[in-house]
Amino acid sequence: MKKTILLLFLIPGIISTVFSQDSSDDFKPNGKPVALIFTNFNTAFKDGGETKKSFQITRAYLGYEYNFTPQWYAKIVMDVGDPKVGAFQRVAYLKNAYIQYKNKGFKVSGGMISTTQFKVSEKTWGLRYIEKSYQDAYKFNSSADLGINIEYKFADFISADFSVINGEGYKVLQNDNYVRPGVGVTVTPVKNVVARVFVDNMGDTIKQQSLATFLGYKGEKLVVGGEYNYQKNFGMDVEGRDVYGTSFYATYQAFDKFMFFARFDDLKSKTVEGEQNPWNYNNDGQLIMAGFEYAPIKGVKIAPNYRFWGPADSSIPSTSYVYFNVELKF
Repeated sequence: MKKTILLLFLIPGIISTVFSQDSSDDFKPNGKPVALIFTNFNTAFKDGGETKKSFQITRAYLGYEYNFTPQWYAKIVMDVGDPKVGAFQRVAYLKNAYIQYKNKGFKVSGGMISTTQFKVSEKTWGLRYIEKSYQDAYKFNSSADLGINIEYKFADFISADFSVINGEGYKVLQNDNYVRPGVGVTVTPVKNVVARVFVDNMGDTIKQQSLATFLGYKGEKLVVGGEYNYQKNFGMDVEGRDVYGTSFYATYQAFDKFMFFARFDDLKSKTVEGEQNPWNYNNDGQLIMAGFEYAPIKGVKIAPNYRFWGPADSSIPSTSYVYFNVELKF
């Protein structure tokens, strides 16, 4: 395992030797600390009148990034959050710890890297502090993992990326003998429009395979995105436990500091042979979200919003939420 981790950090340097480095006499190595905090107050209303109120600090990202040269870059970030297991209220995880080399359309990153499966859709959604993007929210993949990612931009309108990661996320470094290779292609056919397809594979006897597709438009004020995701044999435990669904979202910058947003998610699962209901029936359902964002000063965003979760199982009560989300970035 130690040799694997060392190799992941050395690969960017090995590959970069085949590329000429553009040096600049004016460049000075530089770095800066990074801090990003997500917090909220929310109230939940269930059918029957039951209510629940809570204050949350969902994430605190603290780290440092450094530019050694115009081509060489490194970043380390700690993620302090609620593990949602055991008696711990806050646990710190190593979210990112990688070195990156880029030059003339080529980029390679090695270490604890950000995964690429849903990065384009997450960037288009743009409101991570309010809610995770579809694949992240419903556990199709983790936002970071130990591995290597290679990207190449063939032309202004097309790029491709290839990654090999552990497949278990940044909270569990290596719990099995599997790795998760994946490949993605991103195309910008016309101005302001981006399309992406990503596939990956993991497992042995029961293979988990993922498909992620995305189409988005990003204008000066209006942003619209739609995605379809499918994961075969979710968790690699039982053959036929597939999950899939769609997500649609839009944001509109009405004024300088005001932006309106809306989103719809639909999560479904397949029915395993011999069963009557879909295997994940208790968790399947639809999410509707709408609200607005106010950015009073640089580094501060405030977003009151309403959410409705309608379970696929009609015997489970639906839930309405009123959220007041805040992002602090400095």
